[in-house]
Amino acid sequence: MDNYEDIINLPYKKSTRKKHMSLRDRAAQFGSFAALKGHDEAIEETARLTDKKPDIDEYEIEKINNTLLEILQNISEEPKIVLTYFIPDDKKEGGMCVTIGGQAVKIKEFEKELILKDKRIVPIEEILDIKIIK
Repeated sequence: MDNYEDIINLPYKKSTRKKHMSLRDRAAQFGSFAALKGHDEAIEETARLTDKKPDIDEYEIEKINNTLLEILQNISEEPKIVLTYFIPDDKKEGGMCVTIGGQAVKIKEFEKELILKDKRIVPIEEILDIKIIK
């Protein structure tokens, strides 16, 4: 004898107290869910590519320093510049190289920062190339 023989053939009785659930809501109960919260974001972060900071030789460093000195000497004229610098990634090793243009308005020697007219701050130690546009 099966365990359910006494109830298997009984007619279905609809509840009079509760509203019948729609098929869509019933199906949603069995839908997928994120068992590991943040797992998808972690996978995306791992897959995101970053670049290694390029090495520059002493000659390039001297060239950058000479250009920065020239900018500093002419800072009142707000010289137009184009520079490439490295932005380290906050979450993982590496970062990205960016080339921007603008007008230099200040060099903070102690903080080692170059300030542009549009308020962008570029760390001098991250500059890979800089040119004054004349």
